[in-house]
Amino acid sequence: MIIATTENIAGHRVVRTLGEVFGLVVRSRGVVGNLVAGLRSIVGGEIHEYTELLEEARGHAIERMVANAKAKGANAVIMMRFDSSEMGETMSEIVAYGTAVVIEPVTT
Repeated sequence: MIIATTENIAGHRVVRTLGEVFGLVVRSRGVVGNLVAGLRSIVGGEIHEYTELLEEARGHAIERMVANAKAKGANAVIMMRFDSSEMGETMSEIVAYGTAVVIEPVTT
């Protein structure tokens, strides 16, 4: 599955557009993780606990988006984006979304 943030994929052409696909994940850091992150925020710098949480969540969101695209018969997703928001004080929502398409190599 090719995933691109662009409208076109070099060397390929879109032969069929199948529609929007997405993958959604809601994650929460546990009480201990929130405590450690809170202590780190006092000192400043990167909060590794949250970085890891968001990296994992993005990976899972992409996996779910790809599964959604495959179920539609796609072999690529174009114009892929991430969106995120906070839910309550301890949860993050991550969405990966794009347009599922069928592509084929351009022959010259």
